[in-house]
Amino acid sequence: MISATSQAARYQTRFSDGVHEGFSDTIADKGGQNSGFRPHDLLEAALASCVSMTVRMYADHHAIPLASVTAKVTLDRSQPDEIVFRYEVDVEGDLTPEQKDKLLHAARACPVRQTLSKKIRFESGA
Repeated sequence: MISATSQAARYQTRFSDGVHEGFSDTIADKGGQNSGFRPHDLLEAALASCVSMTVRMYADHHAIPLASVTAKVTLDRSQPDEIVFRYEVDVEGDLTPEQKDKLLHAARACPVRQTLSKKIRFESGA
């Protein structure tokens, strides 16, 4: 579980899982101080991190000589009834074209992508 607590600086929020913590905020144009990730940035970070880890795990499991993987994610909210997560995956290493294809295909199995692809419902405990 993640908890998020407002801070003294207007709109700055500390979030924590009880072990790790980070800060979110909004941009100055919206009254914030731009002192942390914007909430939508955190959605992008969740997907990018998961894609990167998934590719790395696949490479490790299949002894593919992956040197590094970089995932870039952008969230497009320009349509009123749809959001689009656009992502790119860059893999580096002494890879054959077949290995590279397998790694890029493995990125689709990212658990966060699978979660975000499902119907979502919100329930308030308050």
